[in-house]
Amino acid sequence: MPTYATSVKWGKETITLDLDPTANTAGLKSTLQSLTGVPVDRMKLMPKSKGLWKGVLKDDFDLSSIDLSTIGEPIQMLLMGSATLPVEPVKKTVFLEDLPPEEAAKMVEPSGLVNLGNTCYLNSVLQCLRVIPHLRDGLKRYTPSHNSNNAQQQVHSLLLTSLLSTLTTLDKSPTAISPNNLVMATKMAFPQMAQTGPQGQPMQQDAEEFYSSVLGVCAGELRGENVIKAAFQGGDGPTVEELNGANNVIDAVFGLKMEETLTCDELSTDAATASGDKDSMETDGNDSADALQLVEPPVTTYDLHRKLVCNIQGGSDSNSQTNVTHIAEGIQLALTGKLEKHSEALGRNAQWTRSQKIARLPPYLVVQFGRFYWKATPDSQDHSGVKCKVMKPVGFQSVLDVYEFCSDKVKSVLKVARDKAAKEEEDRVAKKLKGEDVDVADVAMEEEEELQAALAMSVETEQPPVGPGLPHDFQGLYELFAVVTHKGRDADGGHYMGWVKADNSDPRDASNGERKREKIADTDEDNDDWFVFDDDEVSPCKTEDILKLKGGGDWHMSYLNFYRAKK
Repeated sequence: MPTYATSVKWGKETITLDLDPTANTAGLKSTLQSLTGVPVDRMKLMPKSKGLWKGVLKDDFDLSSIDLSTIGEPIQMLLMGSATLPVEPVKKTVFLEDLPPEEAAKMVEPSGLVNLGNTCYLNSVLQCLRVIPHLRDGLKRYTPSHNSNNAQQQVHSLLLTSLLSTLTTLDKSPTAISPNNLVMATKMAFPQMAQTGPQGQPMQQDAEEFYSSVLGVCAGELRGENVIKAAFQGGDGPTVEELNGANNVIDAVFGLKMEETLTCDELSTDAATASGDKDSMETDGNDSADALQLVEPPVTTYDLHRKLVCNIQGGSDSNSQTNVTHIAEGIQLALTGKLEKHSEALGRNAQWTRSQKIARLPPYLVVQFGRFYWKATPDSQDHSGVKCKVMKPVGFQSVLDVYEFCSDKVKSVLKVARDKAAKEEEDRVAKKLKGEDVDVADVAMEEEEELQAALAMSVETEQPPVGPGLPHDFQGLYELFAVVTHKGRDADGGHYMGWVKADNSDPRDASNGERKREKIADTDEDNDDWFVFDDDEVSPCKTEDILKLKGGGDWHMSYLNFYRAKK
């Protein structure tokens, strides 16, 4: 009989175990007693995962009557009860020098990557991709093609196998490694990245171009239900409804389904409105009423994107003068704009308004800051133009709220969880205002909230999914966990570095317990531990250092921000 990975929330702690359905309720409670010290007769065990029992687990309930294979692992439960029995230590003390190299690598600072000649663009992106388990698990399931007649297929296979090999070696090595095979495969797959300078030295490349190119190859190779299921580990993987058009690992993990609506500025989009406007203008004796009765319905299309763009130049059309100072302003501007397009009703080109909304959210969200742009130089000798960099500061926080960027359908789902969270916060604030000792009552109150949530979850109506791998109570909030920065005023030069959050435990693991965190002075921002990867040199830093990467000077400034769904 198979066992199932299980996560049991008990107060502030999270207990992990392997659930054997044949042991039934008595066996499960006996295991929990040995791990927590809570006597069996004082236990109240409730489900958090859907598809389990309802309410408090009864002693005579047959666990084998539940098809646990249909429930995504880890299976989540809530345990209520106070410990009165001593608990034996689960792990023995092991000294660092006694560990094998691959285990020792996990106990020290993560390893860096040697710069092989202007390969900081590759090193920085790789350190950010390194902490995305979905991508790693998808690569592990990849089977290289053996079609000797397709040269491009062979190069793509070499790129993906080199990528996985480099990521695996990074985890096992306590010192910096040299990504020779990956650099070679990158230059073979993308010849433009093999360019050299006048003296034969490798030229600097664009980190975003490398990121998008690698994901493009992965999207073409990591296809199929089995590979996607492996990337999301547990159960049957994402449903067709959750994937909503994604047929590969990359679009399932990073992809946003965008809903784009085009409306003609010169005509009404509604026949009733046009008719009403025509009646009101018939007395004018001109041709305005005839023009208004024409109707140009909105044009709505859907497309898959693998990143959002923060437009920091001030809008997506050349006439915009908006001063962008925050990431949310830049994203909103990039999702809207003006364009010229043929109108069937007018029989000529007309001015249209473009508006994009997110119709499906991903587990991981990447935002590119539009730092680089091409500037025409008609007065120069070669008239070829020059690549420029925008130095202006654009701020961001450690949490990004995408609610306002979503379609109405997605908003309606997110609003349920957001309203529930807002109500819980109001109750907590009201309790403080009444002068009650919140610190003393915190544990009891949280246990009561967990109890009510578990009981409600077993009977509530399930909301439609807004994306694969997202928690059922997702509010549209993403936490920043990695950043690629660029330093220097030269768009074709400078230096890239990667900044990665130290607490990068697998977001699919529900056992990540909460802990008291240090705050940045005078703010509610958590001042968590991070690492900065300057090729082979790795140094610790804090969230407050990350939030200073907004630009505005010659220091490193954010170019790619990596976010993951906040639980």
